[in-house]
Amino acid sequence: MNEDVHVSVIGAGRCDDAVRATARELGALIAARGWTLVCGGLSGVMEAAAQGAREAGGHTVGILPGADRRGANPYIETALATGIGQMRNALVVQNGDVVIAVEGGYGTLSEIALALKSGRAVVALGAWKNIPGVVPATSPAQAVELAARILAGEPNN
Repeated sequence: MNEDVHVSVIGAGRCDDAVRATARELGALIAARGWTLVCGGLSGVMEAAAQGAREAGGHTVGILPGADRRGANPYIETALATGIGQMRNALVVQNGDVVIAVEGGYGTLSEIALALKSGRAVVALGAWKNIPGVVPATSPAQAVELAARILAGEPNN
């Protein structure tokens, strides 16, 4: 059953070392559960999370804004070129059973809104914790545990 779970990790294409470390740990924890990591396939949070997942033996899918699969970061196992720019954000969140946001900017905010609008649960690390419907987490381990509870249909508290 775990191999059927896809978790979308969203966040900025540029981030500092602390956020990068958080995303990398998150990716490793997602892989440890046997879940597939879905992201936008580029740099920053996306690359760090994919790196953590691949180093832990997990699978990664990158849904790219551009028309060339070769634009994916080196940790993306399956790259999907869309050629639709930022509109690919909807595809990133639609392909996750749950969404975990790691900091980010307006692109991340748009993905959170799209996820909530479509009924996807969103767990937030760092920013975005005050958005109604978003479940706050204080660590990658807590974010993954909250995601597991959401997937199991359990309460978040």
